[in-house]
Amino acid sequence: MLIDSHCHLDRVDLTPYDDSFPNLMDAIRSAGVGRMLCVCINLEQLDSMHALVAAEPDVSISVGVHPSERDGQEPDVEQLERLATDLGAVAIGETGLDYHYNRGDLDWQRERFRVHIEAARRTRLPLIIHTRDAREDTIAVMRASGAEEPGGVMHCFTETWEMASQALELGFYISFSGIVTFKNAAALRDVARRVPLDRLLIETDSPYLAPVPHRGKGNEPRFVVHVAEKIAELRGMSPEAIAELTSENYFRLFGEPTSAP
Repeated sequence: MLIDSHCHLDRVDLTPYDDSFPNLMDAIRSAGVGRMLCVCINLEQLDSMHALVAAEPDVSISVGVHPSERDGQEPDVEQLERLATDLGAVAIGETGLDYHYNRGDLDWQRERFRVHIEAARRTRLPLIIHTRDAREDTIAVMRASGAEEPGGVMHCFTETWEMASQALELGFYISFSGIVTFKNAAALRDVARRVPLDRLLIETDSPYLAPVPHRGKGNEPRFVVHVAEKIAELRGMSPEAIAELTSENYFRLFGEPTSAP
């Protein structure tokens, strides 16, 4: 079984599926994907995202606000804690730091990150961390705020082995997306060769970042097979073995599937 450990099902284009979400889900399952984690990026769309997937027994959700979201609700610890509990979330996030599209005083991002870490500590749920062009500050906030207590995953990892090592020391998993299949991702492929097998996850981040041979098109959870195949090639293993061990890692981090109370 394949698991897509990070996707945004509420944003996937349904046009190829006659605008039918059940048709999309049938295609995903037919491709051998047995579980998905649908990740929240803002609170305004959380209810509709949850409603979309609530009846799907193989889809879990997270609760959080993406570091680049600026115009919506600013969460507090109690709100994240309540929403996660009420909706049966398996993770807090995605959260983190993104300096790529943001300039100026970014203390608001760092404070939001700290809020999410505290919510994860209180709920004992793992963190889903997004980091871009903010290596030193991401690790610094994680260390200072006790992120190692709930642990979590560095999702869609695109950074250096040095950063991966620091995250691993804090007990975090490293997740690779379709970017690892891109021709210009040689440095990232080197990181993928070195991450311990018991800390490895795979994802699509769909509908973004479609892997080769679908690059430039809309992404879907069924394309996680291409990520598994590339990681298998890099590690000298079979795709089936990568699927099995990343599934084991997923359940070790996020737990067995449960329903909302």
